[in-house]
Amino acid sequence: MVNGRTVLERFPAGGPRGSWPAEEFAHARRMEGMPVEVVMDLATDMFLVIVRGEATADVAA
Repeated sequence: MVNGRTVLERFPAGGPRGSWPAEEFAHARRMEGMPVEVVMDLATDMFLVIVRGEATADVAA
């Protein structure tokens, strides 16, 4: 957990044209009931699928 968030998965920003693997992964987690977000980490040029703050306790359980 970093800065009140848990990173579930990382995806390179330079994916194939028309492909959104981070969004697809996040959608699947949302369908499972997880409150996830996709954010861009500019320092590493990666999309991160994260759970913020208090929701991280639910993910860890």
